[in-house]
Amino acid sequence: MMWKSLILLPFLASPLGAQQVTSAPGGVLRALDKTSGQTTDIELISGQSATLGTLQIVMSDCRYPAGNPAGNAYAALEISERGKSGTVFSGWMIASSPALSAMEHQRYDVWVMRCTTS
Repeated sequence: MMWKSLILLPFLASPLGAQQVTSAPGGVLRALDKTSGQTTDIELISGQSATLGTLQIVMSDCRYPAGNPAGNAYAALEISERGKSGTVFSGWMIASSPALSAMEHQRYDVWVMRCTTS
């Protein structure tokens, strides 16, 4: 019985209809200060960092569906807080599903808006 599961494993590991993606030179994030209610758009080039209050945000990559720069963007981010060890967030954020991989912070929300192609 176990061998049947092993045979199916390669088919389950690869997503059906996987989409080709393109890396963009940068991306746009939106941040919300929950205390003041103010939103700020942050445009970053891949590898660049930005400061938002006590947060340090680094975007290492932004990707979008090949041939559709206006399509669903997702970005690799690392967000840390000055004066605290470790990271607040490290991973991929998806524009169409910000709650799927959300940053947990008492004051700020950050999410991906889109990739930039120029």
